[in-house]
Amino acid sequence: MSKWLIAAFAALFGAAIVLAAAPSPDDTGVMTITARRVQTPPAGIDDPVWQRVVPVQVPVAGRLELADVEGAVSTKALFTDDELFFLLSWEDPTRSITKESWRFDGEKWVHLKGDEDRIALLFEIDRINQFSSKSCAVVCHSPADLPRTQWKLATRSPSEKGDLWHWKAARSAPYRHADDGWLTVAGNPSGSYRETGRRYDTGSGGDAKNETPDGSRPLYMQDPARKPSSPGFLLLEEAVPIADYSIFKAGDVVPYRLPVKPSGSRFDVKAESRHADGRWIVMLHRKLDTGQDNDVAFDVRKRFSFAIAVFDDSGADHSKATRSLTLIFKR
Repeated sequence: MSKWLIAAFAALFGAAIVLAAAPSPDDTGVMTITARRVQTPPAGIDDPVWQRVVPVQVPVAGRLELADVEGAVSTKALFTDDELFFLLSWEDPTRSITKESWRFDGEKWVHLKGDEDRIALLFEIDRINQFSSKSCAVVCHSPADLPRTQWKLATRSPSEKGDLWHWKAARSAPYRHADDGWLTVAGNPSGSYRETGRRYDTGSGGDAKNETPDGSRPLYMQDPARKPSSPGFLLLEEAVPIADYSIFKAGDVVPYRLPVKPSGSRFDVKAESRHADGRWIVMLHRKLDTGQDNDVAFDVRKRFSFAIAVFDDSGADHSKATRSLTLIFKR
């Protein structure tokens, strides 16, 4: 499993005014997050505007074998006339970007242990039954008596629909975005190894596996004629086939998952990220209204149900969950 966390909104009106979101739950147990407007969008993680925003510490707790694990996510948010910004920070001692990279041991190629850190935000587009009160539990978990291999991330009916933003430390961070997808009933979409309700927005993106047809070793390496645009990663567009394996020595590492350059609506959610002092800091931002049917259109006069999940070096299901959240906007 992995970890679910939650988001909150806050912003400033003027340069000298500090505004805070309201983190306390209402009488139904739903946490209300208040977003306030700013004139100028933050230029990045270190923009001084974020220092004027009071963070909301949202508690999270694990379930099943991680039921005793607790934590919190520090969340800030801003919006302008046409864009929405989140700044999320959570404790994570290790920067996990391995995603089963290849390592040459001197004789053969083996996969390193390890996955990647991730964060995902799920917004309600068309009403998902009980999502506003039970949060991710209604879409993330099948009955508890089923083995986890049969769990599905999906809605229960075609009339229910969610907007899924999925930032991945190894696969989307190099291109400074979060994979933009949507949630519907379970099925087997093209390229999926199991039934799931996850679908991707139109456009390119994702990643490609770096392996020979027999799966015994990597197929690609960094183009020696090009300086890596994202050191530590191997982008598919900068990769070339390995012509001579004798150039590798024991201990050499080559990435297994190659990020694919994103485009189209799948590239709507932009991101900046940094891991420092045992914490991830991730800024996500997107237009309030992209004009796409598979994206939630944020009308600042309305309320929106949503949830956030954080994954620690995991490609499996989540281990921490929050209560339900409601996002409201205030000018």
